Parts: sequence; structure tokens; C-alpha cells
Amino acid sequence: MRIKMKKIDTKGLILRIFIPTIILTLSYLMLGHFCSIPHILLFCILGTLILAPIELGMILKASKDEYGKYSLQSAFAGQEKCSLWKVLIIAFVFLGIAGLLSALIVPIENQVFAGIRSEILDRLPIGFDWTNYEYLKTFSKPMLIITCVYYGVFNVLIGPVTEELLFRGYLTSHYEKQTAFTPIMITILFSFYHLWLPFNNAFRILAFAPPAYAAYKKKNLYISICFHCLCNLFSTSGFILAVLV
Repeated sequence: MRIKMKKIDTKGLILRIFIPTIILTLSYLMLGHFCSIPHILLFCILGTLILAPIELGMILKASKDEYGKYSLQSAFAGQEKCSLWKVLIIAFVFLGIAGLLSALIVPIENQVFAGIRSEILDRLPIGFDWTNYEYLKTFSKPMLIITCVYYGVFNVLIGPVTEELLFRGYLTSHYEKQTAFTPIMITILFSFYHLWLPFNNAFRILAFAPPAYAAYKKKNLYISICFHCLCNLFSTSGFILAVLV
């Protein structure tokens, strides 16, 4: 038997967003100083063991409280059906927009934050720089293949699906202040939640806000899930080509 949806206030929203990512980021920073595998692989393993279980656990607990059983139902509260072809078309349109934003905004952000980024990375072991492909290529070929496969599974499926279920599903539908700005506000928080990638917030906000708003208005979470997975597929493909080719 379904009970009344338990609304989340602003404090509860902030805690649900930032506690998991703080735990993940601190664990990554600590273990990364003793890491003998590629740091990006370490991060994905920690994301699988820490971030995903905590985030999915929140949804499962909410579903148990609201629907009487552990499930992902709370992430799909109020959702309506939409044909697969419409979902894919919308996702690909937003993917094209994200591609343009990436070409226009990311280089500017990289230039603006180049100094502080270099200063931070200079204080950390070399592996924390995921774009240092020459360093990555010092690992054996089997290790690089394992890294790319695991990174692909985590970054294209586990990570984005879990995040969309939490952010665009559970948190958006359960936040106590439901306005047209709600999905945009949660997208802004979603961007800053990426503590391990702190220098591309403008791109993330501008790229993810439109599909988040579309998913909210059309009441279909699969729009944002497909978009997020496709975005990460392209970035992951670039990483794999840079490392293995």
C-alpha cells in the first residue's frame, strides 16, 4: 500500500547530494597516494563500491517507505510513458547541443582554470591527472585494457544511470519546492557535486540543464538517462582512443 510521498527539504537535498560525493572524493584522495594502478581505474572501483551503493540505497529506502518494498519506484514517481524513438530523438538533439557547448565553452573554462588546476595537480601524485596519457601508457597493455573496459562500464552505464535515477528521478520529484526552476537548481547542484572534476561547471550546467528540464516537463526520466549515457560514451571513447591507440 502506497503512503504519502515524503518530501525533501533544502537541507535534506544538500546532504543527500554532497555526503556521498565527499566520502568518495576523500577516499580517492587518500588511497590515490598509495595507488599502484591507474588512478582513473581506482576512482571507478571506488565509485562502484561507495557512490553507487549509497545513491541507490537512498532510492531503495525511500521506495520501501513509500511503496512498502525495496525498489527503484521512488525514482520514477509521477513518470509517464514516452515512445522509445521520441526519447532517443530528444536525447540526440541535446547531445548535439552539448557537442557545440563542449567546443565553445570547455576550451574557455580550461584556459581560465589552467593555473589553479596546474597548482593543485603539482601537489598530487602524477596519476591524479587523468589527461596525462603519456603516464598512463607506462602501465602494461593488459592493465590499460582492464582500465578502459572498467572505465567504459562505469562511466557509460553505472555512473550516469545511478546519477540520473537519483538527481533527475528521486531528488527532483521529491523536493518540497516544485517549480519550473527545480530541475535547473538540481542540475546546478549536480554539477558542483563532481568534486573530482571541479573545473567544467559552466559546461555541465549548460549541457545538462536542457535535457533535465525536458525530462521534468515530459515526466520521462529516460530522456535524461539516454542523454547522460550518450555524453559519457563520447567522452569515454575519446579516452580509450587516446590511451590504447
